[in-house]
Amino acid sequence: MIQGRFILFILGVFLCILAGAMVIPACMDLFYKDPDWVYFGESAAITGFVGVLLTLGFWPEGEPVFEVRETFVLTVSSWVTISLFAALPFMLSNAAPTFTDAFFESTSGLTTTGATVFTDLDYAPPGILLWRSLLQWLGGVGIVVMAMTILPALKIGGMQLFRSEFSDRSEKYFPRVSQIASAILSTYFLMSFLCGVAYWFAGMTPFQAICTMMSTVSTAGFAISDLSLSYFDEPWIELIAIVFMIMGSITLLLFTRFLQGDPKPLWRDSQVRVFLSLMGIASVLLTLWLWQTEEYDFFYAFRHASFAVVSITSTTGFTTVDFNTWGSFPLIFLFLLMFVGGCTGSTAGGIKIFRYQILFKTAKHQILQLRRPHGVFVPLYNNQRLLEADFMSVLAFFALYIFCYAALALGYSLSGLDVISSLSGSATILGNVGPGLGDQIGPSRNYGFLSDPAKWLTIFGMLLGRLELLTLIILFTPNFWRT
Repeated sequence: MIQGRFILFILGVFLCILAGAMVIPACMDLFYKDPDWVYFGESAAITGFVGVLLTLGFWPEGEPVFEVRETFVLTVSSWVTISLFAALPFMLSNAAPTFTDAFFESTSGLTTTGATVFTDLDYAPPGILLWRSLLQWLGGVGIVVMAMTILPALKIGGMQLFRSEFSDRSEKYFPRVSQIASAILSTYFLMSFLCGVAYWFAGMTPFQAICTMMSTVSTAGFAISDLSLSYFDEPWIELIAIVFMIMGSITLLLFTRFLQGDPKPLWRDSQVRVFLSLMGIASVLLTLWLWQTEEYDFFYAFRHASFAVVSITSTTGFTTVDFNTWGSFPLIFLFLLMFVGGCTGSTAGGIKIFRYQILFKTAKHQILQLRRPHGVFVPLYNNQRLLEADFMSVLAFFALYIFCYAALALGYSLSGLDVISSLSGSATILGNVGPGLGDQIGPSRNYGFLSDPAKWLTIFGMLLGRLELLTLIILFTPNFWRT
């Protein structure tokens, strides 16, 4: 039987934290003398009341027995419930005209997708802009904790390879989760502080620096202007964004080890080396193409090509130019990068680098076995022996990813999107990237024109991609609910 009492208690705690977060944009609106502070106050009161009610009403009696099935239910219900209550300020303030738009925006923020239905951001109240950014920042740290503590225990998509002393399932599971969460939070706070200060020194106002910092370190991509980062048109700001988008895409626990005086794991991690090499090579190739074909000067080509590559690969989704005008090769090139993603244990979405590494090692193993049927080959990943269960988990993830991508693309086409928008939209939503390609959902457009069914499909796709597919899909299987 599922431990529903303890799940509701945890949801209550999360809602209390969310209610506390709503006070921050309320204070910001009060500071700027904007009347929208009332709506954040009302949202905080409603959310806090429900949170306290759940916490006190379902206070656990004794030590709960928390099994794998409860972990699946808690993970999914947490993301959905928090997204639902996080939409309250958008609804009460009429920043979003419908509940669908409000839920879309909050889900996009918490999943760090960065797809938006809002327009005229340059004239939006400061509290709304801060709330969008704060949702991304909270979602980013939540993603890292989930990836390093929950998913390895559930063996989702090969994540069992990243079991650590913190994430094994034993009677000390919860204390170890608190240890890893504390380490991640410390690193995340430091990274956020450094990013915000850097933006400030580069010419942003404190408010702009704080909002953009939250979107950057969480690799989410919500901007405070309809023009995204091209609003500033400042190379130093773009360079800072590139540095912290890359940092946000690398396993945060490696930075924790680095700050503790042990830099070796960061430099030796094969996933990090492949990720950085991929972005470097992709940036050079796109720069050379733009320089030679589009007749841009080299600095302009390198500046915008490298930014686009890092933004897409890290699944952030910031833009500095409309790359729809670059021609067919850059569009296809960036489209393929939407399927890459960052490193596991980072705020980035996508398939993740390590899964490609496992896939290629599996292919290499099969080729060697064909050449020498009686040979013994031991594939390794980061000096760990790969088991058949690791291969099968990753291969199953790829197969499911392709199926979900095709289903989302068909759904978009049924809603009236053109071919380019349907194909790129399903890739960017499932990978939590944000902007798509083409004239409908490209880098200079948003998702506000979509029909309500298409928006709900997008919401489902964002949650599906963020929860690593199986975590959500398994809830729709009858066997999961059988005792």
